[in-house]
Amino acid sequence: MWESLTDLRGMVHVLTGVSGVEVLTEGAFGVGTRWRETRRMFGKEATEEMWVTLCEPPERYVVEAESHGTHYVSEWALRAEGPSATTVRMTFTGVTSGGVAGVLAKLLGSLGSRAVSKAIAKDLDDIAAAVEGRAR
Repeated sequence: MWESLTDLRGMVHVLTGVSGVEVLTEGAFGVGTRWRETRRMFGKEATEEMWVTLCEPPERYVVEAESHGTHYVSEWALRAEGPSATTVRMTFTGVTSGGVAGVLAKLLGSLGSRAVSKAIAKDLDDIAAAVEGRAR
């Protein structure tokens, strides 16, 4: 499961919402790893740069990003549930820094929250399908 969640170059083949990944750093996945991810949100393609700020293989990692006045933090936690099952928990937060973008983000918060929740659920479904398909 860890390898599936941290294979950045393979992500475009796993996540249907992602149309491109450009890895910006060399070496193994870990603190400092950076990449640009392109996905479709609100009917438009958007590319965001992300970086790993905490990495505790094979149990947890944290990714952060900055975009349009908002700081995003995603945490992926894995818990083994026996020899062939893993529970994956993903949390996502976004904090606006104020200004025009921050005010707009607060006004559109519930709309954005629903879209992000749908995207996260779809990503988790895509990952489960890919991992379960490999296990067969």
